Amino acid sequence: MSFSNVAIIGLGLQGGSIGLAVQAYLPGVRTTGYDADPVTRIRARERGLVHEVCETATDAVKTCDLVIFCVPPSAMGAAAREAAPALPKDALVSDVGSCKQSIAASLAEALPGYTIIPAHPVAGTEHSGPDAGFASLFRNRWCIITPPEPTDLLKLSALVAFWETLGANVEIMDAEHHDLVLAVTSHLPHLIAYTIVGTASDLENVTESEVIKYSAGGFRDFTRIAASDPTMWRDVFLANREAVLTMLQRFTEDLTALQRAIRVGDDKTLFDHFTRTRAIRRSIIEEGQDDERPDFGRSDHEA
Repeated sequence: MSFSNVAIIGLGLQGGSIGLAVQAYLPGVRTTGYDADPVTRIRARERGLVHEVCETATDAVKTCDLVIFCVPPSAMGAAAREAAPALPKDALVSDVGSCKQSIAASLAEALPGYTIIPAHPVAGTEHSGPDAGFASLFRNRWCIITPPEPTDLLKLSALVAFWETLGANVEIMDAEHHDLVLAVTSHLPHLIAYTIVGTASDLENVTESEVIKYSAGGFRDFTRIAASDPTMWRDVFLANREAVLTMLQRFTEDLTALQRAIRVGDDKTLFDHFTRTRAIRRSIIEEGQDDERPDFGRSDHEA
């Protein structure tokens, strides 16, 4: 099977990029969209993020065979309930959130009897809103799909093919394992970035604004992460709190070990640790998940 009508609920970075990508890579598929913010709906029309921007969620989903919810985790259940009265019973329900267990539970509660196959495209920038989306966002990035058991294999295959056509590399994963992996690779780094940038801000009076003035690459790169959508990341940390707290405890222990190495002058521990982490960076580049150029190979609209 394949999809002919895709409804996108939430027209920010992820939803807008899906709409543009479908038009670019699946020209025979019709898209409808809805966003709770009327200003976002106006801008989505101006940019042509989808073929039709609707004034209600029910209008957006009434003819769809795939609906993708692109809203913050805390809004997922409410968005699904808003769309439910007009959602065709045979439509596949999916999403783009980075906390699969909690989101799957919210969607299942709001839409009993529907086929729900959560997904998480591991792609994004620090920008948000209807001006942030672009068609190539998902190209050569991973999309992790976390189907429940049992699941409709035809619809699962169609969802895999959908994301592959948008340019993503697809991985099937258990939802619990996904949440643990993403706590390490995404959620904890964001928490650290928010903390470091917040600490620097608190020290601005002490340093007479020199923290900002003389920001080198390390701090500057943290500010890029820390500029991400605050609503979404607040929800992510609360929705995936157990996995985040587990990884945060491990990070705290490792940080304490490095603190001790610095205090006692243990140069071997420091050198060995930095050598190992440098090799990880090289592996990420070799996997094609980043670029070694100073701007990380990002064009202006992805910066």
